[in-house]
Amino acid sequence: MRFAILEDWLRWQETLHPRTIELGLARVQAVRQRLRPQPPPFTVITVGGTNGKGSCVAFLDAILRAAGYRTGAYTSPHLLRYNERIRINGAEVADRALCQAFARIDQARGDHSLTYFEFGTLAALELFHDARVDVAVLEVGLGGRLDAVNTVDADAALVVSIGIDHVDWLGPDRDCIGYEKAGIYRPGHPAICADPDPPQRLIEQAESMGARFQRVGRDYAFARTGDAWRWWTADARLDGLPLPALSGQQQLGNAAAVLMTLHSLRDRLPVTVAAIHAGLRQTQLAGRFQIIPGPVEWILDVAHNPAAARVLADHLRQRPCPGQTCAIWGLLADKDADGVIQALSGVITDWRPVTLDGARGRTAADLVARLHSASVQAVSPHDEILAACQVARAAARAGDRIVVFGSFHAVAPVLAAQPWMAHSSLPLLSES
Repeated sequence: MRFAILEDWLRWQETLHPRTIELGLARVQAVRQRLRPQPPPFTVITVGGTNGKGSCVAFLDAILRAAGYRTGAYTSPHLLRYNERIRINGAEVADRALCQAFARIDQARGDHSLTYFEFGTLAALELFHDARVDVAVLEVGLGGRLDAVNTVDADAALVVSIGIDHVDWLGPDRDCIGYEKAGIYRPGHPAICADPDPPQRLIEQAESMGARFQRVGRDYAFARTGDAWRWWTADARLDGLPLPALSGQQQLGNAAAVLMTLHSLRDRLPVTVAAIHAGLRQTQLAGRFQIIPGPVEWILDVAHNPAAARVLADHLRQRPCPGQTCAIWGLLADKDADGVIQALSGVITDWRPVTLDGARGRTAADLVARLHSASVQAVSPHDEILAACQVARAAARAGDRIVVFGSFHAVAPVLAAQPWMAHSSLPLLSES
């Protein structure tokens, strides 16, 4: 074994491949064929989309576990620990298991250079084999068609949403991005789309390959009814469903898409109504409008693009605050900062942009310039996120709230540092 400690493996993987992100299936397919030439013995559900992937993976995992299935869930990125990315029956895999999987991959790869994400994807598949899971729920890392997750044929695939993000890799508009995301669909297999306005190229791609394309508003629908909701298709109906434990109106759409995905696999993975109820009630996800109550309320959200920022703005409007709303905001350099500002300018009263470290990090000075260009004046930059939190907490009065958002890299240090996490039962999952 090359290394005995997980952190050593991860540091080495970061330097192995010349590019941090390099889309393409050839390398990872070649190594996977050496490791496991046969198709997986478990059912595979692949989840892609611009936003909402992590929530849908969490719903699927919770409902399937409640139904008695042994599950594997693969997500990225992580918040605090790499182990969060690979879960078996809801539990993070151990360091030792990851190191053993990495060693097998390293031996099998030969001269093939793999990215950090490709190593993780292959490790997840290896560990799911080892654990003999019944079903694996795989979250696409970036795009779909050329993402490492797509080396596995999905028995059912869900595209949650299509927004403008990662344009350097996926293209400049929703049509191009939709085409890339439709790449996770397979001929003859369920292909669900939860976006109410899917791009034409996604529709054409799904139909041209002969996937069993099912879209919200045409093949399934849902509606809230007071403190419950209902879901229906042409041949099934569920009434009196509990509202999802995850906050936000968009979670009904995510949960409805999950129910359509499970309905499409009902002959292979039957689930009871009781399991659906239990899963919806039990699903939790750190960093998605995560509320830390107190005289000064804290809200943590990994929203990192304009579409997610609009959802965050809606959440904040639906949860009125008697005092000021301070935003501690960090963003990666490849994200649309102007679009995020536009989405949130009406609900934030005090902006505290911070610098995110790393090659992809954006400086607070850049965010300040963009805020000023948008005529936002209440701006106080900080070089470090925890320093910004300390200053904001000292300045806040009872009734104010502090929102930390913009990136996993912004939320993670706060989760790691704050004492409330010592008493939190939230599982630390992830979403792009």
